[in-house]
Amino acid sequence: MNSDAQGQEQAARLREALGRRSIVLVGMMGSGKSSVGRRLAARLGLPFSDADLEIEQAAGMTIPEIFAAHGEAFFRDGERRVIARLLGSGPRVLATGGGAFMSEETRQRIAEQGISVWLKAEPDVLMRRVRKRANRPLLQTPDPEGTLRHLLSVREPVYALADLTIESHDAPHEAVVGDLFIALAQHLGLSAPAGAPQLAHALVHVGLGARAYDILIGKHVIDEAGPRLAAMAPGAGCAIVCDANVAALHLHRLEESLDAHHIRHKAIIVPPGESTKCYAEFARVCDAIIEGKFERGDFVVALGGGVVGDLAGFCAASVRRGMRFMQIPTSLLAQVDSSVGGKTGINSPHGKNLVGAFYQPNLVLADVAILDSLPVREFRAGYAEVVKYGLINDAPFFEWLEKHEAEIMAGGPARAEAIRVSCAAKAAIVMRDEREDGERALLNLGHTFAHAFERLTNYDGSRLVHGEAVAIGLVCAFNFSVKRGLATRQDAVRVERHLHKAGLPTHIADIPGWNAGPDAIIDAMLQDKKVSRGQLTFILARGIGQSFIAKGVEASDVREFLNEELAREAA
Repeated sequence: MNSDAQGQEQAARLREALGRRSIVLVGMMGSGKSSVGRRLAARLGLPFSDADLEIEQAAGMTIPEIFAAHGEAFFRDGERRVIARLLGSGPRVLATGGGAFMSEETRQRIAEQGISVWLKAEPDVLMRRVRKRANRPLLQTPDPEGTLRHLLSVREPVYALADLTIESHDAPHEAVVGDLFIALAQHLGLSAPAGAPQLAHALVHVGLGARAYDILIGKHVIDEAGPRLAAMAPGAGCAIVCDANVAALHLHRLEESLDAHHIRHKAIIVPPGESTKCYAEFARVCDAIIEGKFERGDFVVALGGGVVGDLAGFCAASVRRGMRFMQIPTSLLAQVDSSVGGKTGINSPHGKNLVGAFYQPNLVLADVAILDSLPVREFRAGYAEVVKYGLINDAPFFEWLEKHEAEIMAGGPARAEAIRVSCAAKAAIVMRDEREDGERALLNLGHTFAHAFERLTNYDGSRLVHGEAVAIGLVCAFNFSVKRGLATRQDAVRVERHLHKAGLPTHIADIPGWNAGPDAIIDAMLQDKKVSRGQLTFILARGIGQSFIAKGVEASDVREFLNEELAREAA
């Protein structure tokens, strides 16, 4: 079957699955609802309606004229009636005005008679588009960009209630239509024909022979847990390890995916925070898995951040001498670092991650959409690990981050790309050195300092979280490299400025309540896993993207550096 015939067949199947329902596009002005809607309607063979044009034709006035003559309330009342009429007149693709979905009555009507699709675009993209037209009555203010951002902050939580979310980025409208076409098919439970394109998910393969696995990166990939688990191990059940905070936000999505594929499951809820990586919780989770009658061929699924992934992975490695293991990381730090590479473990009173095992997952699902629910502080903390990959051996990636940091923070397309590059970078190193016998130690850039800072704050997340400790550690590693005549001061300043711009702490003195001196820091470092025969190992740099392993560093040299560093910060 040629591509045209294939497309017509898929469109016919979509129309049949829609029945009397319409596809309703919602989102901000400038998100492309009309342009995308027309193209989607043509592709599906459905009529297209633009609610704003219908209102103007009925009133014999433009929307700015309606606002000027009668006010916004009058316009909204007419908008509700027009949308109700269009929804009742048969299946179609319907583009709505930016404020239409804010009406609870309209949302209810759409839920009953249609499928809502939020075309989500970033503020800068929206502003570039709306500047081209002067007929936006709500933007007729002294500060249109500020007004648009305020409208976004109010409306986005409501737009997020839509059935589907599609990124409306700076790409040809046909690309957005393609994503929407496929998302609708998936939403309606239709399988794609052989050779059809897939949604824009990125795949990173970790090639470790019999222990090889894939990392799937994209929006809403948590919904693929059920079908992928069923395909990997038909009939297998799963024990889901999840902390209380993540459970409240995302557990139901995972359970729905598992239920849809008749997969037996049990959730084991643990407390949030680093203190959960302890002997007591390890024993409790292991016992819960055993009590749930999960067998060696079943899965342990880690749904959470790095703490949950480390704990659940160690339990998977230990119960019945090894169960299948799936990672669904819900923090940026876990998506780009701790979920990839097979390190699992818990903390000892003597130090972090001192008890554990190398145990590779069978699959990692990195759902980019989940990151939207992260607190800003936690997302920023994860960004430190992203920066680390550029500093290790990829100067062009660090330069790219300098240009795209704002878009990554805002959740634009650059976010998924940053995650993909980070995962690919770690995968490449892990494939060459799975058990950290050599090159893999480079992934600890900044971590010898960071782990010491964490230990001296008793792993108190209210004072310091891991990614913040890494950010300070990266700056220390570059400053220490400068002191040893390896890197230039210019490189160290550039690293510090970028991390600071991203909202991360960059000085030891930035740690709340810090009062430890050089000797305490060195004592904490000597408990690090990278200590060999009592000698310290650091990852240092000859420049950005030029890191190397420095073994046998004298404690006296580190003490001298820390004395100078703390004095400089206090000055």
